[in-house]
Order: sequence, then C-alpha cells, then structure tokens
Amino acid sequence: CRYYAAAGRERMQSRPLPGPAGESNELRLGGRGVFACISPWNFPLAIFGGQVAAALVAGNAVVAKPAEQTPLVAFRAAQLMHEAGVPTDVLNLVLGDGESVGKALTTDPRVAGVAFTGSVATARAINRSLAARDAPIGVLIAETGGQNAMIVDSTALPEQVTDAVISSAFRSCGQRCSALRVLFLQAEVADSMIEMIAGAMRELVVGDPADPRTDIGPVIDAEQLALLVRHRAWLGKHARILHECALPHGLDGHFFAPVVAEISSIGDLAHENFGPILHVVRYEKHQLDAVIDAINATGYGLTMGLHTRLDGRVEHVARRARVGN
Repeated sequence: CRYYAAAGRERMQSRPLPGPAGESNELRLGGRGVFACISPWNFPLAIFGGQVAAALVAGNAVVAKPAEQTPLVAFRAAQLMHEAGVPTDVLNLVLGDGESVGKALTTDPRVAGVAFTGSVATARAINRSLAARDAPIGVLIAETGGQNAMIVDSTALPEQVTDAVISSAFRSCGQRCSALRVLFLQAEVADSMIEMIAGAMRELVVGDPADPRTDIGPVIDAEQLALLVRHRAWLGKHARILHECALPHGLDGHFFAPVVAEISSIGDLAHENFGPILHVVRYEKHQLDAVIDAINATGYGLTMGLHTRLDGRVEHVARRARVGN
C-alpha cells in the first residue's frame, strides 16, 4: 500500500488493493478517538510533547496528564500548542496524581487508548483497568522501567569508558530512563576500570543545580529519595560497595550520594533503581553470550552500551542483544 497525507485531511488512505474478481478491498487508517497521554516527571517537556504530538498527528483527541511533580512545564507546553493552532477541545490538560486523575482516565469507557511512560507496576495496572471496562478493547502504548546495561571488554579504552560511565550513570542524578544501571566489566580489566571510575567520582560535586560548579543535584522528591535509601541499605547487605561519594554538609533538599556497588548478577536486581546508583558485574571472556542472555532475560530493552575495539564483537553483540538504542 502507498499511504499519503494532505493538509486538512483527517485520515490517511491507501489506493485500492487487488482482490478476487468482483471484489474490491480498501485499507483505511483513521484516528481511534480520545487518547489519554500520561507522561513522567524526568522528561517533563520532551516525553509530554512526544506523546501528545503522536496522538494528535494520528487523528486523535488528547487528554494529557503530566506527572504530579511537573505540572507547570506541561501547562505552558499546552498553552503554546493552543496558541499554535491546536483546538482547545482537541487537546485537553488535566492535573493531579495518578491514584485519582490517572485512574479516572484509564477506567473511563470513552478513552480509546493510553500512551504511558513510567513504572512497570503502573503500566500493568493501566492494562488491567483498560481490560476491565465495559467498552471496546483499549490500546496501551507503554514504555516502562528496567536495567540499562553496558558491556566493557578488555580492548576498551579506560579513559573513554570512565567518561561514558560517569556521564550515563550519574549526570541528571541518574534520573534518565536511558541512564546506565548495570556495568559489565571483563574480569581482566575490571579492577583498573573500577579504580579509574572511583577516581572520577571523587571529583564529582554534589550540590545546588543552580551553581555552575555542581555535577549532581537532588533527586525529584522525598518518595524517590526513600526508595534509593532503601536500595542502598539492601546493597550494604548483599553487595560490595566499591565507592560512595560524600554529601556536603548543609544541603537543603532531597540529595542522595552517588554510589557504585558490585553484585553477582543482573538478576539480583528486582526492579530499576531510579537515581545515581551504579551496579557492577564482572564476567569472563568466554561468558559474553551468557551476559547478553542475562540482559535479554530482564525483558527490558531501551538502551545498551558497548565498549570494544573489535568490529566482530560489535556486530555479534548488536545482532544478539534485544535493545532499541
């Protein structure tokens, strides 16, 4: 089929499809109705805007609910979209928490679909809510949390690895959905890599993000801080702490000290820990395929990193790893 869209058209149509004699088939694509777009706090403009724009351009009306922590960014974005010409009855903004506002949207039989970015548990709850309605089956487009991994072999450049690890695991206080969570280091170079990463962590400045000298700011709120503190306590019992940054005295806010800890397997982690926590796993050279299998087995494939100077290894990992980026 050849699809085309023209200004002012509400639908994209195909040319007629060939069929048996006396029969004509035509495929027609159109909007489904009202989409609920539920976006997270860590990318309060990019993901909010992406969900809304995708639903609108496909011919749907939108009720957008941003994260309760970041309503002002979404409010201003919706204002700008309305000023740009999106009708106010086509794009609607509702503010509030997930338990009340989000639940009302996902249980409403008038909602044709939901675009959601957030936790696995919430996505499953939304899926159950859509299925339980006395309404046509709703569409759920969900991006959820998991373990982003990086594999480093013995040919990798230590300085390049260190720069990448520090940037991915700790910048934005580890609060990106693409942030590095589990670092796989080949055993032959693991100790030297860890030493260099720890040295770079000692140079990190934790403090007020309004200060240009600051590298690591606070986490989003008290609830997120409590989850990180709980996982840090778990690491103290089940992992080996390799390095932990010191928090300056007198900080006002929800600050968490960046930490790197060695665990035995990515399978030790029950869920994503959304903050500046890096887990290290050592592996032997012959275990590369087992490492890839373990990463694939988590069921999450947003982002993965690889540091090697062997082209054949790049091709091998890219072919076997089930990740999007």
